[in-house]
Amino acid sequence: MSVQQALIDYSLRLADNANVLGHRFCEWSGKGPMLEEDLALSNLGLDLLGQARSFYSYAAELKGDGCTEDDLAFLRDANEYKNLLLVEMPNGDFAVTMLRHLLFSAYYLPFFVALSQSNDKTLAAIAAKAEREMAYHLRHSAEWVIRLGDGTEDSLKRMQDAIMVLWPYTGEMFESDEIDQQLVDAGVAIDPESLREQWHATINEVFQRAGLVEPESVWMQTGGRTGVHTEHLGFMLAEMQFLQRSYPGAEW
Repeated sequence: MSVQQALIDYSLRLADNANVLGHRFCEWSGKGPMLEEDLALSNLGLDLLGQARSFYSYAAELKGDGCTEDDLAFLRDANEYKNLLLVEMPNGDFAVTMLRHLLFSAYYLPFFVALSQSNDKTLAAIAAKAEREMAYHLRHSAEWVIRLGDGTEDSLKRMQDAIMVLWPYTGEMFESDEIDQQLVDAGVAIDPESLREQWHATINEVFQRAGLVEPESVWMQTGGRTGVHTEHLGFMLAEMQFLQRSYPGAEW
């Protein structure tokens, strides 16, 4: 595989992660537990969609075949998406949503910090901006996980139940393949395994403050990075892509 093709695939993975999770947050619009949080959830989604646009635009530029960021976001089928399974999980209740984002942002904050030093100037610039956004995302989600875990008996149970649902999807974040290794060797990408210790330290600190228990041993799900997804992604894309597929080339 050429370095350029590896870079296209790498950019699409990052774009798909941000796009799918951003859409999940936007599904909360008008449904938040209180007005301030309703607006906060929408803003988290908008941050992620902004990151997705940057990565999609870069992938489209590298492809050089006339495709656009909209084509990549709205005209690919589910098996062409390369996002982590974690981000396509349904919102569930508020505990599930906040825990999912804690698990995600605790990984992607150090990831973007490291990626901002990439030899690829475009990726480094996108990462530098995303780093600042992800720092807020991590703080926001951690505060809610602690508040719910250290809250009522019901909120603690909901948080612990959320851990059991989502924990099996965390292992995929640390997987690497030929694409990762090729770009790591070129000084472009980040070795996912190098972030495991920092991620786990962050999660462990939050869990301790929240009174939550980490599962001892869980079989890890995988497949999203190679296009093997849960049924949830297909339903989400059917809704998200409806307008563009029904009215090709439609513009506001």
